Amino acid sequence: MNKKLIEKFVDENPIDDRLKGRIAKPKFTYIGEDILNKALCAFLAGKNILLVGSKSTGKNVLAENLSQIFKRPMRNVSFHVNIDSQVLIGSDTLSNGNVIFRDGPVTSACKYGGLLVLDEINMARNEAMAVLHSILDYRRIIDIPGNDLIEIHPATRFIATMNYNYEGTRELNEALLSRFVIIDMPTISEGDLNKIFTDNYPNLKSEIKNQLGRLFYDIKTKADAGEISDSAIDLRGIFDSLDLVEAGLKLDEAFDICLINKVFDPYEKTLIKDVIKARFRENLSKGDVFENYDF
Repeated sequence: MNKKLIEKFVDENPIDDRLKGRIAKPKFTYIGEDILNKALCAFLAGKNILLVGSKSTGKNVLAENLSQIFKRPMRNVSFHVNIDSQVLIGSDTLSNGNVIFRDGPVTSACKYGGLLVLDEINMARNEAMAVLHSILDYRRIIDIPGNDLIEIHPATRFIATMNYNYEGTRELNEALLSRFVIIDMPTISEGDLNKIFTDNYPNLKSEIKNQLGRLFYDIKTKADAGEISDSAIDLRGIFDSLDLVEAGLKLDEAFDICLINKVFDPYEKTLIKDVIKARFRENLSKGDVFENYDF
């Protein structure tokens, strides 16, 4: 990571004070030096980035970290069937009897040098994505009929994310893919996962930390084998469980509402319960999970 180039980028692209609240404050630091270095170089080179990978590979965490590192105000668009070009670009509206153009997330990011995250881009409608072609390629303009031509701020960056094989998703067309550099997000390694636990839960007991890591890979193995759905692979759910234990819940109660209840098939629920029971005894309290805590 070239810190001098990053500092130069930040110095050359200051933002208005009113936008500083949009700079991400990520809860987790992205762990994975190789992937982070690729993303930093792509960002500095002015490239649009597509982060591709299965669930719980840290795509949104990486995007938040880039917003913080480069001091870019961040906006997020989560695609679904009702997202159209007007939602992205903006539209005319009435204000005090006058027709004015109200910016959408794309035009806002383009005007002020923001970072726009296009989340689950493979769920987008073709009509919605077509308006982005001139923005994402070398032209870097927005031509809105009846309005001024918008030239994109040189610090503006686009990061798209996509998961594999989600319901409602589709293959991206070649024209869209050609406008991105593509980073394949790997499953987090056991060592990196252990570091995240250590950094964010320093009082977590060593044995609990090890078992939580193994629990994540046990669930992932079953999902990869098709025994349970991908929705069961939920690293956030494990972190949420620890947060609830710190707040006073028993660990198995926290797993119920943060992991088990996120799948709806009774058979899958039973499988996940069995995996948890193989790793943890029942009724573990805060004192069983954390060292040296205060009530």
